[in-house]
Amino acid sequence: MVHVAVLLSEAKAAYHRLMIGEAAVEVRDSDGQTIRYTSANASRLKAYIAELEQQLAGTTACARRPLRPVWG
Repeated sequence: MVHVAVLLSEAKAAYHRLMIGEAAVEVRDSDGQTIRYTSANASRLKAYIAELEQQLAGTTACARRPLRPVWG
């Protein structure tokens, strides 16, 4: 399995290429599959980057409720 940091680096580089005008980029996911992104679906690539960042930080993709202190 490919390390998450490597996948994140590749995804960020691909997103950068899309933002500077490259027509399409290909990124491999954690399963080793290649996914093709274009400027039309760049938001999906950005979401994938966020997911990888969460994995790298050791958090899950689901949102948690805010913690509230309890005194007493």
